[in-house]
Amino acid sequence: MSRWALGVLILVGALFACAADAAALCTVLADGATGKILHQEGRCDQRLTPASTFKVALSLMGYDAGYLTDAHHPALPYRDSYAASDPAWKTTVDPSSWITNSVVWYSQQLTIWLGAERLQRYLARFGYGNQDLSGNPGMNDGLTQAWLDSSLRISPLEQVAFLHRLIARQLGVTARAYDMTARITAVGKLSNGWDVHGKGGTGFQVKPDRVEPDLEHQIGWFVGWATKGNRSVAFAYAVVDEERNGTRAGARAKTAIMQALPGLLDALPAAGP
Repeated sequence: MSRWALGVLILVGALFACAADAAALCTVLADGATGKILHQEGRCDQRLTPASTFKVALSLMGYDAGYLTDAHHPALPYRDSYAASDPAWKTTVDPSSWITNSVVWYSQQLTIWLGAERLQRYLARFGYGNQDLSGNPGMNDGLTQAWLDSSLRISPLEQVAFLHRLIARQLGVTARAYDMTARITAVGKLSNGWDVHGKGGTGFQVKPDRVEPDLEHQIGWFVGWATKGNRSVAFAYAVVDEERNGTRAGARAKTAIMQALPGLLDALPAAGP
């Protein structure tokens, strides 16, 4: 076994340990320029609710269509009619705080403004998961609920395919849409000099009746891309696990993959010509 392969196995083992009690787990990295899979471990073809990782796609749509104008506009005031399970959502929200605090109602105001037909066209253009905006059966709520434990589904492999096309600017949106999405999803710089952009998400599996969410089993995501010099790598990390003490699986997924990313990126073979 090569030193590179052994190093990757050790890193993946550490990632799996961080996700103790996980029922399903995937770590996948892809070359940002070509989309070639560089590393894959786990059940990476299983489609899950995108939850708040869908905000990356929504950001591209919003800036492309003109609803979002910069990092701080539009700034929308909270209204009592909005669903707000997090106290941090009960305030005026702009594009930056929308991403930082993962504000669901801001996403819903954007999708309502876009409308179902335009949103569906963007999903088709992006090749985003199963592209299903039907929502919950019989509820006619796809425009505001499809990505929230409902009809819209995407696998980790499909996440990195979408992110590769974002990095390569192949999604058919404006340059400003790419630039601003990168700006508001910036996470920080890793210890080895890679700059990371990404978005987490927490959702739930669906019960066998395929209608109600299984609130005892969370889905946690953290997806994004890392850049260093002229090289970019897309990544997706997903876990399905038991709910623990009210903590969010998405937050745990972010912690695990951010700890592992420096080693995973260092272990990758050098980029080809």
